[in-house]
Amino acid sequence: MYDFGLRLRELRERKKLSQTQVAKRLNLSNTTICCYEANIRYPSFDMLTQLALFYNVSSDYLLGIENRSMVNVDGLTERQLDLVTSLISEFRSGKTKGQKI
Repeated sequence: MYDFGLRLRELRERKKLSQTQVAKRLNLSNTTICCYEANIRYPSFDMLTQLALFYNVSSDYLLGIENRSMVNVDGLTERQLDLVTSLISEFRSGKTKGQKI
């Protein structure tokens, strides 16, 4: 079963941040973050969007609609974007080091 609060906590811990640090960065109270992670309160649509941007995931990921996290490519040059796309294609094709592409 999907757990919104657990997903938020895992994302916060992955960034090695405390609830207080997240609260300060999002201009919220520590209690609010605690309540989100405990599934006592749920964020507004606007706050859900801010949380998704903060954790670099989609709102669908936060809501449990999809299980895939996303990679933010904003600010990359066209060449860097091409390299990232190439790497993703290589990983999806199942090729490993030493194999010809």
